Amino acid sequence: MTTPKATCAGIALIAALYTGVILGLTACTDEADFNAGVAAYNRGDYATALREWRPLAKQGHAKAQYNLGFMYALGRDVPQDYAEAVGWYRKAAAQGYAEAQNVLGFMYGEGQGVPQDYVQAHMWLNIAAPRFPPGEHRDNAVNNRDIVAKRMTPAQKSEAEQLGKEWLVEHPEVR
Repeated sequence: MTTPKATCAGIALIAALYTGVILGLTACTDEADFNAGVAAYNRGDYATALREWRPLAKQGHAKAQYNLGFMYALGRDVPQDYAEAVGWYRKAAAQGYAEAQNVLGFMYGEGQGVPQDYVQAHMWLNIAAPRFPPGEHRDNAVNNRDIVAKRMTPAQKSEAEQLGKEWLVEHPEVR
């Protein structure tokens, strides 16, 4: 004979498993939609890529946010708009997406979509660099950071490093 407590525990377990399956299916669907956008983009079908990525980006999918930023930066099936690109990059960067952090460094360094600000550029590049595995992407982020650093005063470099440390404290999930 099953006790009411055991029955409730069994129902809770089934509910938890069911929820996990649903969430897992949602994640799989999101990745399928994201990958469909990648395939569309790679074949030059930017309208389809935009249709696939925009809902995901609005739901917080970092790679989709980054890709929307990229589309706005280049004007792929949307008006070229650096400020809109920066907005999407910021959303992805806040989730720890190193590519977005790296590009934000470039945007601030060049003054694209934001006022030129070497302190912000250095901060983002300094956050991005160690998040990449050793190799070309990391080397590029470090090189870009060093180029920006040559244009800065020691006080600006110190400010950028402090801002980066504060940002990481405020975003512990990014480490």
